[in-house]
Amino acid sequence: MSADRLTVVGLAGTLEFEAIRPHVLGRFGDMLAAVERHPAMLLYLDQAVSVGPNSALGMRVAARGGRKVGLNENLAREILELHTLGVRTGYGQDDVTELARAMTGWTVAGLGRGGGRDQGPAGRFRFAAAVHEPGVRIVLGKRYEEDGEDQARAVLRDLAVNPATATHVATKLARHFAGDVPPPAMVARLRAVFLETGGDLPSVYRALIASPEAWIETPVKFKTPWEWSIAAMRALGMTTVQPGAIAGLLTQLGQPVWKPGQPAGYDDIAASWAGPDAIMRRVEAAERFASRAGGAIDARRLAATLFPGSVSAATTAALARAESPGQALALLLVAPESMRR
Repeated sequence: MSADRLTVVGLAGTLEFEAIRPHVLGRFGDMLAAVERHPAMLLYLDQAVSVGPNSALGMRVAARGGRKVGLNENLAREILELHTLGVRTGYGQDDVTELARAMTGWTVAGLGRGGGRDQGPAGRFRFAAAVHEPGVRIVLGKRYEEDGEDQARAVLRDLAVNPATATHVATKLARHFAGDVPPPAMVARLRAVFLETGGDLPSVYRALIASPEAWIETPVKFKTPWEWSIAAMRALGMTTVQPGAIAGLLTQLGQPVWKPGQPAGYDDIAASWAGPDAIMRRVEAAERFASRAGGAIDARRLAATLFPGSVSAATTAALARAESPGQALALLLVAPESMRR
């Protein structure tokens, strides 16, 4: 999601801290359920205002000839395309629509959807039975009986352990840790563990760590602005930053905090971060970092500490030719060794 809309500006961070991080060491299905029920996701993708045409509220509004209400498929589509199965994995428009119908009633307390006084704490998940589309749903060929809120939860449970979901998650992990083009053998290994354990993420992580593809000597991943910024500050021994400074820096570098501008989030490939303008912005940031260090850091000594035995001859020569300690430090922060992990 992206905190570009006013309704979710204050919620994007809570999605990470309340729905994602608590489940990083649990089962993927639990994380999936928490994410889809979180107010940030429900509001960002308009699920909170989705109304079943044949629900009690939908029928009442239609009878009165009031303002138009209806089904919203945004969240259902992103669940299938981004959160679970992935694109071109066999689902169709009918599956999107059926999942959207199953999810009607998943809303946020305080919006007034579905009436009723017992809505729970404002701003939290609420199931509004009055806007839920009644009936049996068929998703990916499986029948789901009418069961209120639990109808959609049952669909999510099956999606969480679907073989296509296993491939999707395994591919993303392999891409992040072993290169923009995920090694097929590594993907297959992670996928197998995912399916064997029912989506137990720590088991998948152990398989990732045990994979030889994750331990090749040559750095293959170009750092995102976030990764590069944190690495640069750690290299310089910084332990604190000025309020708002890191947010401003990441905006300058093209990765504003919680604002990717698209439901898919930020890309995880070099092509998105290694353009000429993006590199120049890192150079400018590196110069500011070096200026604040005040010439107190020996770049050549730091290079040997950060990259023992792996500093290239070109980088060593560039540091030696630098006109000042500050320039040498700035060069080190944007050297190939510092740009990749």
